[in-house]
Amino acid sequence: MKNTILILFITLLSVSCKKEPQYLVKIEGKQLPISAEIASDKTIEDFILPYKEKVEAEMNTVLSYTPKDLVRIDGKLESSLGNLMADLCFERANPVFNSRTGKNIDFAMLNFGGIRAGITKGDIKTINAFNLMPFENSLVVVEMTAEKVTELAKYLIAQNKAHPISKQLNLIVEANEYNLTIHNLPLDDSKTYFVLTSDYLQNGGDNMVFFKDPVKLFKLDYKVRNSIIDYFTEIDTIKVELDGRFTKEN
Repeated sequence: MKNTILILFITLLSVSCKKEPQYLVKIEGKQLPISAEIASDKTIEDFILPYKEKVEAEMNTVLSYTPKDLVRIDGKLESSLGNLMADLCFERANPVFNSRTGKNIDFAMLNFGGIRAGITKGDIKTINAFNLMPFENSLVVVEMTAEKVTELAKYLIAQNKAHPISKQLNLIVEANEYNLTIHNLPLDDSKTYFVLTSDYLQNGGDNMVFFKDPVKLFKLDYKVRNSIIDYFTEIDTIKVELDGRFTKEN
């Protein structure tokens, strides 16, 4: 009898200890508004303060100077800031590309929407570079056929917008015709061209599909923002003009 009771007890114990599957039956959320009524925690503030002061000091470091406002809307098909962006990226990236390949970049092209802020007249600080390019985009070089470069030119014409292009490319549109030169030479159908852009655009961003599936892709491991900071650090006073690199004549 004792054995029977013991066996029954062990059986009941094992059944009661069996893990049943757990199911989520309800989710509740609550909004916690942040307002001035919530007191700050001095311990957390004291912990953060040294890092906050360091970041602020770095962001307010003066890198260069501009004698005039730099914006992306002071021209129809080009702009002071767009020209500066394309030219400085070309200038900073070409030595890197040349050291690795023995070749030179033909021209640079970025996008109008990628310029996120202007730079007002006066000191240029590190924070300006972050405002100008808040994204983590990197520079890449795309080897393109002449046919793809023609698609690029037609894209610029159809867009009718001041996408940043470097001074090595010149595009003049007249009525239903256009004249495209690179380094003052007409497009050569037998050549391929090395075009500097961002990894975002190379992946087809802003509908720039001509950058996809290139002959060859070269990743420079150089962020666009870093190239801006490096350029500003080296140049005491920024000088940029609208030079007619992309124009439409009536």
